[in-house]
Amino acid sequence: MRARILTAVLALLGLQLAWLIAPAYACGCGAMVPDPATRIAVSDEQSILRWDGRREQIVMRLTVGGDAEHAAWIMPVPHRAAVRLGDPAVFGRLARAIAPVHRTRYHFWPRNGDWPFDGHDEVGAAAPPAAGGVSVVDRQRLGPFDVARLTATDPAALGDWLLAHGFSLPDRLRTALQPYVDRHWEYVAVRLAPHTGGTPLHGALDPLHLTFAADRPVYPMRLSRLARTPQSLGLYVLAAHRMETRTAIGGAPPQVVFAGRLAARDGALGELAAGTPYLTAFTQAFPEPGRISGDHELRRAAADTPVQQVIYDDELREVAGIPAWLLTFGGGLLVIVTAVAVVVMRRSRRPVTPPPPVQPPPPFSPSAPLG
Repeated sequence: MRARILTAVLALLGLQLAWLIAPAYACGCGAMVPDPATRIAVSDEQSILRWDGRREQIVMRLTVGGDAEHAAWIMPVPHRAAVRLGDPAVFGRLARAIAPVHRTRYHFWPRNGDWPFDGHDEVGAAAPPAAGGVSVVDRQRLGPFDVARLTATDPAALGDWLLAHGFSLPDRLRTALQPYVDRHWEYVAVRLAPHTGGTPLHGALDPLHLTFAADRPVYPMRLSRLARTPQSLGLYVLAAHRMETRTAIGGAPPQVVFAGRLAARDGALGELAAGTPYLTAFTQAFPEPGRISGDHELRRAAADTPVQQVIYDDELREVAGIPAWLLTFGGGLLVIVTAVAVVVMRRSRRPVTPPPPVQPPPPFSPSAPLG
């Protein structure tokens, strides 16, 4: 038995280690490339897309793990992007804004977990690309990030630039970037590094805030098809109205977990939602990432129908701590017993009519003499 338990534990640790050190070429919105001979994994990704009809903004925060001390993150964008650090507080504000509403739902008859089915006796329970390959449009330092904005005429040129800066572009990623090169998209290449040297990248990184012109809102997803394990997408969309995806791009149908107007007027969320007060929050699963067919294009929904998740807390209806069904059942039984008792008592108290008196026979009189 000990040997079996040890084997199971080692197998579980092996699976966790394999996941942790797996290459993270795909991370939803963009691609992550680690140093040679090191590994990095994106364990969580949160993204906000804001579109005001002319410009698009994407605020993205990655949570990573592994043994890489440096990594490069590449994100294709349709037009030249301005990059700055984002405010991490905005994600907490959004999470609270879409939190499900708890409502109590009462039931009359007892269920599993309610008395008497709880096992207790007590009551209740509970731009155009530059010729010659890569053109560095701009380069800047943002906190721990070295950010370069690039144009590229072919993936090979982009790979050469990455190689010159210490990163190797995998062949699969080189091929996946070709559609963006064909469409003359630009790239935001970010060199990630921890605050202190010699420390692996780990935990939630500072958010990056990208702003670029857009004729229509689009969320780059094509590079996620490189993932070897099922992927999931969680996306906040801020616009003037409720938004929807045009297609499922090879994944399960997107699910809207929240839709409604935000009341935030101040702070990072109030600034971001100014002019785009309608929030639509999506989740989507991609069981087979290889089937992802392109980028998510979004459009206005037919109506601004609000959506709010509701979590029902089922409770047994009680009166003064006593189950209502017990009071009703017991009270009904008591009424019946009382009625029977009253009937019996009334019958027992009814006066009894005595029987009529028995008349004595007439006195004997001798008959007349014979003869």
